[in-house]
Formats: sequence, C-alpha cells, structure tokens
Amino acid sequence: MNNAPRKILVVDDEPDLQMLMLQKFRNKVKSREYEFLFAEDGVEALEVIQANPELSLILCDINMPRMDGLTLLVELLELKRDDLKTVMVSAYGDFENIRTAMNRGAYDFVTKPIDFKDMEITIEKCLKEVSRVLKTREMENQLKSLNYDLDMAARIQEQILHQDFPVFPDDTRFDIFADMIPAKHVGGDFYDFFKFDEDHLAFFIGDVAGKGMPAAIYMAVCRTMLKAIGSEVEDPAECITKVNNMLIPESDISTFVTVFYGILNIKTGLLRYCNGGHNLPYVLAKDGQVKEMEDVGGLLLGKFENAPYEAGSVQLSPGDTVITFTDGVTEAENDEEQYFDEERVVEYLGRNAHKSLNSQVKGLFLEVMKFVGSAEQSDDVTVLSVRYNEPEQQGDAEAEQ
Repeated sequence: MNNAPRKILVVDDEPDLQMLMLQKFRNKVKSREYEFLFAEDGVEALEVIQANPELSLILCDINMPRMDGLTLLVELLELKRDDLKTVMVSAYGDFENIRTAMNRGAYDFVTKPIDFKDMEITIEKCLKEVSRVLKTREMENQLKSLNYDLDMAARIQEQILHQDFPVFPDDTRFDIFADMIPAKHVGGDFYDFFKFDEDHLAFFIGDVAGKGMPAAIYMAVCRTMLKAIGSEVEDPAECITKVNNMLIPESDISTFVTVFYGILNIKTGLLRYCNGGHNLPYVLAKDGQVKEMEDVGGLLLGKFENAPYEAGSVQLSPGDTVITFTDGVTEAENDEEQYFDEERVVEYLGRNAHKSLNSQVKGLFLEVMKFVGSAEQSDDVTVLSVRYNEPEQQGDAEAEQ
C-alpha cells in the first residue's frame, strides 16, 4: 500500500495564502496526508508540475503575473492528465472567469475570502476523484496485461493443438482430422494422436472441467501425460489408469478431466479403446449407418485413485469413421435453451458419410454454430475423427512409387 502524502500545488503570488494553507492544514501535513508545494505564477507552476509527476491537485488563483490561472488551464489541457485536478480560487461574484475556468477544464472552484472548511471538503472530493481515476487506470492496465497473457496462452494452445493435415500423407491406410473452437481465449478441450508403431495409431480427446487459463494449464498437463504414457503402454486401459493416478496430485476439488483413448490397428481395422467418463464416440459406416460405441464404463480422471478402467474393442470395416467429440457439441444451447443433442449429431453424420473428414468435421461445426445462432457459446466445441481405409491402398501406394 502506498502511504506517501498526496501532493498539492498552491499557485498564488500572495505569501499570506501560502502561510494560511500550511497553518490550516498543519495536522494533515504532520500526519503525512498532504504535502504542499508552492508556485507564484503559471510559469513556475508548470516547472513544479514537470518535476512532480505524482502531483494530484492544483489550487490556483486566477490573477497572477507572467501567466495567469486561465492561461495555465490551457497549458494543463495539453498535458492530458486526467489524474491531475485543478481547483480555481476566485473572487466572490467573478462568475465570468469562473465559467471560463470550468470550460477550460477546472474541476471545481472556491471563492475568496476562503472558507477553509469548504476548502477541505473540496480538496477531499478532488483527491477521491483522483484516486478513482488512478484505480481505474490500474484496472485497465491489469486488464490489458491479462488480455495480453490470454492472447499469448491462446497462441501457445493453438500451437500445441495445431496440426498441418494430412499429418501422415504417406500412409493411406487411415485419415485423421480434428479441430476446436474455444469458448474463451483459451479452452480446456484437447486432442492428440501419434503412431505407437508402424501399424498402430493412438488418438485421444479430452475435456477439462472449467474454462479459461486454469483449464488450459491443466489441459496441457493432461495431454502431455497421455502422450508420454501412451508412447510406452500399448493397452488403452493401462494407459488411462496410470494417467489417472498421476493426475490426482495435480487436481484440486473442482478439477477433473474426461478422456476417450483409442488405439487403431491400421493393418486390420481393430480398434481398442478405453473411456474415462467421456462422451461415447460414434462409428459411421460408408452407407451412412451410425452406431454408438459400446460403453465399457470408466470414471473421469483426476479424482479417484486406482479407479478401475476396462478396455473395449470394435472391428472397423474399410471406410468406417470414428467420430469423437466433447460435450460442447451435444450441449451447445440456442436462445430457446434447447440442446444440439446426440440426435442431431447422428442425423448430420448419416447425411454426410460420403464427405472427406475435413468437410465432415467442419460441416458439423457449422451445423452447431447455425443451431446456436446468437446465443453465447458456453463450452469449447471439439471434434476428432479417424477413418479406416482399404488396407490394400498402402500396398498400391508403395507400388506406384
């Protein structure tokens, strides 16, 4: 807390006023609430103002040699300091000069002979206004700093999640595409994918409880752990179990994450998966048939130590697509407080089975945005899709080379 006295500049060519100010406000000076500075005209006042940028208030007479108070007000306007207020001291009944002073930016005025009780009230009012201005400026600076940090975090998150698709252009046995629209600058949703070995593709999608910076930091931790453990452990259930136990020390009472984790054998089409409290994905066949994956149970991660997780499996046929998504898709809400829900997802997928993954995912985003309309987005919207292609395409590609 700043305990420095508030600096007040008295601009008057009468020594008697300077003595009266020090005498009448001696207790304020003694207690270091006020510190008075003095100048005898506007020229000297500008020098004092330049040397004391922390100055809060100017008490200024109108009639002075070299530069009068009204001219000084014009000079003060050039400084563009909203944290410096000016109170004019005028002869009683001098309304024309008072009006001119107010038009030139004076905050208030007092009249001679000076009523020092009224003067004290006026000074306190001005200093409160200066304090308000400084507080507002501080909050604006904090907001700018926060927005800068959020923009930086958003760029970092974008770099973390960004992929140049196609990511495995030389392997035609599968296609993969993902995208996210954060509800705020940064989000808590995440996804990633990597080859466990030449014939196995690991992929996952997650949704951290909460939004903004805390969720984004926790998201980065979860994603890093899943990729690190997943690179060493082939069984999806074992991977999720280890990551869950590692996340518990990093979680507080309101922090957790849901995760779907899958490993696709891109040679045979067998998908093994584990679910940690996440939305169940859909399998979309080439003919437009949509089926929800079997629920193998599994609690959300980061809350329950040694929670049991089981792996499930599904045999994909060539052309089948696995669509994973976060609840920002199904729980997107419009102005009538209706949810986009699973039925609309299924209906959309069935109508667009023939499309490329890029068009399919972006089209689903568009459907959600059109449904939401002008309603505020309350959750991150994230989709990751994997398509299993004809196995022989890899051989054909190699033969062509």
